[in-house]
Amino acid sequence: MFQLKRFLPRSLYGRAALILIVPIVTIQLVVSTAFIQRHFEGVTRQMTQGVAIDLAFVMREFEARATPAEALAQATRVAAPLEIVLVFPAGPLAPTENTWAFYDLSGRAIIETLSARLPGLLAADVTDPNRTVRLRFATRHGDLEADLSRRRMSASNPHQLLVLMAFTSVLLTVVAYFFLRNQLRPISKLARAAEAFGRGETEPYRPRGALEVRAAGQAFLDMRARIERQIEQRTLMLSGVSHDLRTPLTRMRLGLSMLPEDEESRALLADLGQMERLVDEFLAFVRGDATEGAEETDPAALAAGVVEAAVRGGGRVDLRLPDAALPAMRMRPQAVARALENLVGNGLRHGSRVEVGLERRRGELVFTVEDDGPGIPEDRRDEALRPFTRLEAERDPNRGGGVGLGLSIAADVALSHGGALRLGRSARLGGLRAELALALSR
Repeated sequence: MFQLKRFLPRSLYGRAALILIVPIVTIQLVVSTAFIQRHFEGVTRQMTQGVAIDLAFVMREFEARATPAEALAQATRVAAPLEIVLVFPAGPLAPTENTWAFYDLSGRAIIETLSARLPGLLAADVTDPNRTVRLRFATRHGDLEADLSRRRMSASNPHQLLVLMAFTSVLLTVVAYFFLRNQLRPISKLARAAEAFGRGETEPYRPRGALEVRAAGQAFLDMRARIERQIEQRTLMLSGVSHDLRTPLTRMRLGLSMLPEDEESRALLADLGQMERLVDEFLAFVRGDATEGAEETDPAALAAGVVEAAVRGGGRVDLRLPDAALPAMRMRPQAVARALENLVGNGLRHGSRVEVGLERRRGELVFTVEDDGPGIPEDRRDEALRPFTRLEAERDPNRGGGVGLGLSIAADVALSHGGALRLGRSARLGGLRAELALALSR
């Protein structure tokens, strides 16, 4: 089924220009057609009627003479001052039927008017490129050809009106576009400010434009202020909670270190380490690196740093970079590094080999992490992105697994950068393929 919307512009500027231009062009076409068809056609008929009177007079003079020679001589003397050229007998180029172009409205009016006023007219041709009208008359002496300039029968400057209308339309369209752009610019600025805030950046913005746009801009500023205030309050609260939780855990670790080392004390120390790891991951998930500012970062260097750290920890991790160097982009490097570390850690926990890649696609920068583990079934990938979700028993933290926050933290980091975390099957290694996509700044 044909869908017109696929061919329509998608941007606000494009659609506004379409709304502006289409009515102007339509009005110009309607007015031009109506004006030419009625006004110029009427003028042409009036001018042609005057020429028809001259031609009728010439034909009467031609018919009044007894011999063809006398008829031609007398008619020529009469036609010369009227700028009418007579050819007798009619030559082979004389028209044998009425001929005009389908788009020539005034030409058709000329032929219709002459045919109605001159009964002896056999045919007329108005297609001559030199704007000469050729006529063929039937007389008692034989067929007579009469040639005269078309300027005597139709207005010669209808194009001037069309040029003036087109010039005026273009001028008014340009003026209207500049006024329209001033109205659309505040909306574009509001969209950029909202997009930047979604990436964790605060872009300066002041409401401008029409009252409705100002109201939307002020509502956005109020919403941004409330969200920033809530993030600040949550960060302060989490700092206190972190301090209060770590203090008793530190005392417990100090107390256990003073006990004789045996199987029970080692088990308690392992449980204590697990508690500290749980607290760290919980706080990392809730905090979401809200206090970290965005900065220009080399993505290749960031990925290389994560891979080097994993290799130093004993993991088998490879790095695959594109041939062309990627430019630096604005991101929160600590948050992105933590997300990559979580993805690499998950791959090493459930597989033996991990490969980290980096590529630039249309509008986004993509970090890929592939492993040779069992992967995640397609019908459970959305579930795996939810916080505190552990899909299998071996992923239980009491059995060496995680706490179900690694993928959630990575997804949250991707969303805060205007991107997404996409899970799939690795064609290279056979396990899970995680794509951490970050939107490129515009």
